[in-house]
Amino acid sequence: MADGNSLFKVSIDFSQSHLFFPNIIHWILLILAVLIALTSGPKLLRQMREKKKDDKQTGAPTDWVRLLGTLVLTIIYFSLMETVGDLFPNTGFGFLFTSIPFMFLLSVLFVHQPGRREFVTITLSSIISPAVAWYVLAQMFNITLP
Repeated sequence: MADGNSLFKVSIDFSQSHLFFPNIIHWILLILAVLIALTSGPKLLRQMREKKKDDKQTGAPTDWVRLLGTLVLTIIYFSLMETVGDLFPNTGFGFLFTSIPFMFLLSVLFVHQPGRREFVTITLSSIISPAVAWYVLAQMFNITLP
C-alpha cells in the first residue's frame, strides 16, 4: 500500500472539523431511533389503535407547558449558538454564552418549588457547568465549539 492510501492516516479539513463528532452522534441517534421504532413501534401502534393508551391509564397527565417549553428552548438554543458563535469565531463563546441562559431557563422551567435556595443553585450550576465544559473542551483539548 502506498503512504497516501494508508488505513492509519486520518486527514480532517480544519474548516470542517467541527462537523466530525456531530455527524457521528447524528448517525448513532438515527440508528438508535430506527431500532426503537422497530422494537417498540408495532406494540405502540397496536395500543394506539385500541385506544388503551391515554393519560388516565398511565397515571400522569402530560405536562404540556414543560414539554413545549423544552422544545422551544432547545430550538432557540441551537439556532442562537451559531449566530453568537459567529460574533466570536473559533473561541467557543457561542456555546458558552448560549448554554448559560439555556441551562438557567430549562432548570427554572422544571423546578417544582421555586425558592431563593433553588434559584441560587440553578444560577450557579448554569454558570459553572458550561464554563467548565467550555474550558475543558475548547481550551484544554482545543476542540472547536460553535
